[in-house]
Amino acid sequence: MKKYAILLVVLLISLWAISQDKDPDILLKQLVSGNSVIGASAGYSIDGTTIWQSAVGSADKKTKKPFEQDTKVRMASIAKPMTAIAVMQLVEQELIDLDAPIQKYIPNFPKQPKTQITTRHLLSQTSGIDGYKDGKEAQTTTNYPTLTDAINIFKDRALLFEPGTQYSYTTYGYTVLGAIIERTSGMSYGTYMQKNIWNKADMMHTGIEVFRSETDNKSGLYHKHRNGKIKAGKENNLSNRIPGGGFYTTVGDMLKFGNSVINNTFIKAETLRTMRQHHSLEKERNGYGFGWFLYNPKPNEGAIIGHTGEQTGCSSQLFIIPEKGIVAIVLANTSGALREASILASKLMNIALSKE
Repeated sequence: MKKYAILLVVLLISLWAISQDKDPDILLKQLVSGNSVIGASAGYSIDGTTIWQSAVGSADKKTKKPFEQDTKVRMASIAKPMTAIAVMQLVEQELIDLDAPIQKYIPNFPKQPKTQITTRHLLSQTSGIDGYKDGKEAQTTTNYPTLTDAINIFKDRALLFEPGTQYSYTTYGYTVLGAIIERTSGMSYGTYMQKNIWNKADMMHTGIEVFRSETDNKSGLYHKHRNGKIKAGKENNLSNRIPGGGFYTTVGDMLKFGNSVINNTFIKAETLRTMRQHHSLEKERNGYGFGWFLYNPKPNEGAIIGHTGEQTGCSSQLFIIPEKGIVAIVLANTSGALREASILASKLMNIALSKE
């Protein structure tokens, strides 16, 4: 058990930040009392049983509507492992070839002079596709009706490097993966995810965010600025990044998701092992598999997997230790607080490990 606790240090969190406080309610309340976020929910489970989950703060600061356990909030990039699992389902069905050029599925995607982008490159963040051009593009209010429309934003831009030669994290690569899911499954991306991910895990409060639409019990968006002040965030349109960061969810649904990963509800055990391997170049030292950050040091990098998420109105962290049956999640409605959310999630993980 000790080795697993030590492995959490690779989150790049200072040792002093990992306190010995074992009361998760106190730790969660500190997010709000310490002026890190306006509202948040968190929880952890062991062997499929939720040991603790709670919520604090406000979902709407003006109306003082409380942030509750069933409050819906953005998850940001935690969408990526969900999309990656969906891709691997189709790999299991032999509908996707990890190493075929993506033009096999998206014929009009521009070809490269030498190495062509593959699904493997997209999953492992080694495609060379760049991220948002600037802050305006990240904070866009433009609506893109289809994933093809979203891909048109960046498909003709020069790659950062030859595919497979370097690592560069990008959400746009996952937008392409969403289009590949559509082309190979014959379903819209949203329909596929609902049927094959969210329904399978009984995630009844998770879905795709639609810009400026009313969603029952959804939190407001907040942002913590560098001066420490938290203000209402400007709502942005996520239709250019849905497969990589366009979902809302709840703490309970995320615990269900983590346990479904552990229980091989979505994919075979051997497929999950493949996803947990280091696919994004040893020299980069970034520890990324297929849609998962790998939080362990060598030689067992994939023993703790998960993902961070941050965008306007969201700071989130998911951890899963499959062999220990542990899931920990933190979801906050305030961007600019990723470090604090990750620290809390790591403490919840340590609490869970101490109960083993």
